[in-house]
Amino acid sequence: MSDTPTILERPQRWDAAFAPNMTDEDVNRLLFTAPFSGMDAGKFPKRTPLREILRNDARILKLRKGEIIMRQGDYGTSAFLILQGAARVVLQPDLAPALLGRQATNKKGIFRTLAQLWNGTRPADFFARKKSGQNTGLGARQDEDQVHVFLQDVPRVLDKHRTEQMTTGEFFGEIAALSRMARTSTIFADSDDAELLEIRWQGLRDLMKYDDALRRHINQIYRERALASYLRATPLFQHLSPAQLTKVAEAVEFSTFGDYDWSGEYKRLAQAGSLRPEKEPVIVGEGDYPNGVVLLRAGFARVSQKFGSSERTLNYIGAGQVFGLNEIAHNWRHPTSPVNFQFSLRAIGYTHLLIVPTRVMEEIVLPSLPKTELPPALEIAPAEIAAAAPATAPREKVGADVLEFLTENRFFNGTATMVIDLDRCTRCDDCVRACAATHDNNPRFLRHGPSAGRLMIANACMHCADPVCMIGCPTGAIHRESFAGQVVINPDTCIGCKACFNNCPYDAIRMVEVRDERGEFLVDQEMKPIVKATKCDLCVENHGGPACQRACPHGALERINLNNLDALSKWLKL
Repeated sequence: MSDTPTILERPQRWDAAFAPNMTDEDVNRLLFTAPFSGMDAGKFPKRTPLREILRNDARILKLRKGEIIMRQGDYGTSAFLILQGAARVVLQPDLAPALLGRQATNKKGIFRTLAQLWNGTRPADFFARKKSGQNTGLGARQDEDQVHVFLQDVPRVLDKHRTEQMTTGEFFGEIAALSRMARTSTIFADSDDAELLEIRWQGLRDLMKYDDALRRHINQIYRERALASYLRATPLFQHLSPAQLTKVAEAVEFSTFGDYDWSGEYKRLAQAGSLRPEKEPVIVGEGDYPNGVVLLRAGFARVSQKFGSSERTLNYIGAGQVFGLNEIAHNWRHPTSPVNFQFSLRAIGYTHLLIVPTRVMEEIVLPSLPKTELPPALEIAPAEIAAAAPATAPREKVGADVLEFLTENRFFNGTATMVIDLDRCTRCDDCVRACAATHDNNPRFLRHGPSAGRLMIANACMHCADPVCMIGCPTGAIHRESFAGQVVINPDTCIGCKACFNNCPYDAIRMVEVRDERGEFLVDQEMKPIVKATKCDLCVENHGGPACQRACPHGALERINLNNLDALSKWLKL
């Protein structure tokens, strides 16, 4: 055996281009097209020149009329620029789920529920195509390695829905791409010669970084389309007048921290047996001057405090939560005895932030709040803030070890996590049998998973707040049943591409070779087995909620939103 090491080139960002077939002619054409024609290539660094961003982080799409560009509710990682032709956005009402490749869910009636009792005779991984899914008005075509989904009756859609046309030069999809939030609209091609440039988020990020005009344009779009409505829905700003709200929106700063593709990094750390990253990006450091209130728009962050020579986790916060209000409000009330930030805030995975400057908080926001709505912690002396701040509560409620376990494993992402108390569980497997009976003799989870003391998190879909499994599904088969609701898969439109399987950081999705009623494998024209993605659907069709939870005779299993540690604490103490 040779002792000579194998030398490999270190992987680089552009080892895999977004479109391997992008030619010099394509890039030259883009460089003469707005907004790229107005960019100063000299401002881009040598390691990421403008030309290479367009070559490696963009691709040109040629679409036919009716082909869906993006779907409302999907999680996308790219933005679009119309190069030629037109696109149309659906305003209201929303398109029916079937037109988006999704399955309209109907609750099971009494007869279907009783039929579950004798479904055990069906073979494992049984698949029956629903007749209702045969003619939904949705079609698909294969183009090289891409699947294009299209509406088969565009005139009917136009008759029943209010829409708006977008033409050459218009930009869309950038907000969801940069903040990794769900798409807010469905947009489809409105001409047979539609040609779009799709830019993945890495390229869009760099274009904005080195081109001031594009950054200002996208920030302005964000303020006009999304920011005002978001602030209006946040309790902290609900007392503001429209004029005050506009001033706040104009002053808000945008920022992102962490790894956009955090699921891949998480899997790598899990395989190496070290789930805690060596260094999480610091958003706010303990002891820093409070220069603004931080609002998490997307993602999660860890709240920690110095403890000896290291730090300990006190809490984690997610989308919609606020950091830094206590200190800034205290300093506003007690200008002669100001305090700095009492805790550190670090990005876990990827976080998209809105920062409201201290000046704006003191001049506009805090004076508008009724005294009764200011947090009680603001009334205490500076030296007591660290001991009495609400951020310490979760650690005390569930224990330091459990909080670290949930944080390191990113389980706070789950809105319906399957939590098992190993002290109560007798390993009777009633939960597994109930799941199998509900899903045609196919259990959708494993009664196995990481554990900490008496607490185990089973390998079952957690129906995440940040469902990275939904990124990149070409047909819309994996989707939310409702806004911020259950994540489900429509087997009729799943093509077995493994995008969701590869993206899921928690190993909660399985790829199975499906069978017919006789137990024989279903195959395609090349006689290759048909593969489908399957996972827990939270018994969305059942009355009464998840069958696994209802079947446990000892109360050892619960589906819990781990963004609400009060619920976990109460359940553990039962």
